[in-house]
Amino acid sequence: MPESLEDLVELLDLEKIDVDLFRGRQPQTAMQRVFGGQVLGQALAAAGRTVEPERIVHSLHGYFLRGGDTSVPIIYRPEPTRDGGSFSSRRVVASQNGKPIFYMSASFQRLEPGLDHQDPMPDDLVAPDEAPTLASVLEARSGRKAADWDKEWAALDVRLAGVTGRQFWIKAAGKLPDDPALHACVLAYASDLTLLGASLLPHGIVIGDRRIQPASLDHALWFHRQFRADEWLLYDQASPSASGARGFATGRLFTENGHLVASVAQEGLIRPVGLDLD
Repeated sequence: MPESLEDLVELLDLEKIDVDLFRGRQPQTAMQRVFGGQVLGQALAAAGRTVEPERIVHSLHGYFLRGGDTSVPIIYRPEPTRDGGSFSSRRVVASQNGKPIFYMSASFQRLEPGLDHQDPMPDDLVAPDEAPTLASVLEARSGRKAADWDKEWAALDVRLAGVTGRQFWIKAAGKLPDDPALHACVLAYASDLTLLGASLLPHGIVIGDRRIQPASLDHALWFHRQFRADEWLLYDQASPSASGARGFATGRLFTENGHLVASVAQEGLIRPVGLDLD
């Protein structure tokens, strides 16, 4: 995965190879498959390159079709499906070796005033400066060294915000340019990091356990309010259900001062491999 925030920003800066056709490079990684958040972020970047800058993404819905090959660049083809007076929509196909690995639909809107309400932010949280890092928590739970986790997720600063293991502080590990589209892509990237693990917590299992075959199946993200991805966001997660070797999880992202800026939903594969279900 990207070894720094600068690497992540470069990863999201796609190469234009033709009209509405982009190439996304791959980072150095020990992972066997492309991280789902990378495909989400790059696909959103491709869609955003075809939309007027004043139109901001407000939702995306993606399906992971095949595991991505980390040694092959990914080709992104955004289709300009609609440009109305206030909204624009795009459909993006990501492919490798001539086969689609990911589909995404995204909708963009001009900023406008309207009715406003939100859920309150959870309380009883550990402050970011006092919270343990995700790498140290995973080291204790998985036995894999914290340095290995840090190397894979160096572009992000992620810390455990509550004792339940389903609340995290998360932000880019450094300063980002003042580009709302880039901040949305970084948040899309980060939103896939810990969410699938929420569906394993009720069973006392963590991501990385070899008894589970995990994979993201689909991912939806709604952007409610303006935010910066380089400032602390609380990622509050829950898993209402797991069945059929699939886990369903939802998440809410709040700023430190309590503004709800995004909501997430995901279903993922959590197939038992050598796990005693009795």
